[in-house]
Amino acid sequence: MLKPEIEDGQASLADPAFRHDVLQGFALRPRAIPARWFYDRRGSELFEAITDLPEYYPTRTETAILRECCADVARIAGTGRAVVEFGSGSSTKTPILLHAVNPAAYVPIDISGDFLRESSADLSAAFPGLPVLPVEADFLKPIDLPGQVIDTPKLGFFPGSTIGNMIPHASVDLLRAMKMSLGEGAMLLIGMDRIKDQTTLEAAYDDAQGVTAAFNLNLFERINRELGATIPVDAFRHRAIWNDDRARIEMHLEATRDVTFMIEGRPFDMAAGETIHTENSHKFGPRDARILLRAGGWTPVGEWTDPDGRFAVILAEAQPARLAP
Repeated sequence: MLKPEIEDGQASLADPAFRHDVLQGFALRPRAIPARWFYDRRGSELFEAITDLPEYYPTRTETAILRECCADVARIAGTGRAVVEFGSGSSTKTPILLHAVNPAAYVPIDISGDFLRESSADLSAAFPGLPVLPVEADFLKPIDLPGQVIDTPKLGFFPGSTIGNMIPHASVDLLRAMKMSLGEGAMLLIGMDRIKDQTTLEAAYDDAQGVTAAFNLNLFERINRELGATIPVDAFRHRAIWNDDRARIEMHLEATRDVTFMIEGRPFDMAAGETIHTENSHKFGPRDARILLRAGGWTPVGEWTDPDGRFAVILAEAQPARLAP
């Protein structure tokens, strides 16, 4: 089969890490692609739409908790810190925190540059006296923060239970990278989704309107566009599965018929019923969350939940390492 033509040189300009992860993800068994590649512009827009769905409880539940707890966060953490948000997206929850803690600056970090710049402009307009210093970067690694906040105490913000998208060892690595970026003495306000009944969980990731399905399938649209691929997107369907043993929702794209396709001139095939694993969303018991934070170098100092205990917001401190409790 001939290599497909690539319009406007898009594939040649693709992120090398994206190219590597996609080609490796289709070649390995089981097949899997890291969830961070969902977030091109269209993916970011679809995710924001997901957060408004009636089935998707995490956003509205966490938002309600933040409205109740941020005064306590300000009391414990103090005011005047630089708020550093990891994976800021549209920053819809951020104003709740900023109003409470009166920050010295706001540093949103996101991998989707266009989306980041637009949301940063909106936030600058809403907080005209606040320095907003966007950083386009992959927050999974230690990040060099803007020079304006190097000597300012930091308050990290990581809402949405995004920590659940990583497998446990990667979550610990991320928390350690955050500690390295923010420094000892920093604080971190993090959202963590709780374990709950399977029906509620699966509905949240497979909504009746099909928005989450479109979000998942958009990954293949991105691969086709940026890597000159020929994946027949209409031959795949979205699946959301609760894996009780690993306490996580898994998202997959399943082939509905035998397919063959090319990615940058390399042939691939999938049989009907085969899947590629595109996302995990781990859920946490109360002790699980605290152990994970401590493993990553963060000591919990405050915790808040909704009345039903479905979601938790935890404030943790980056304390110096010690050899014993």
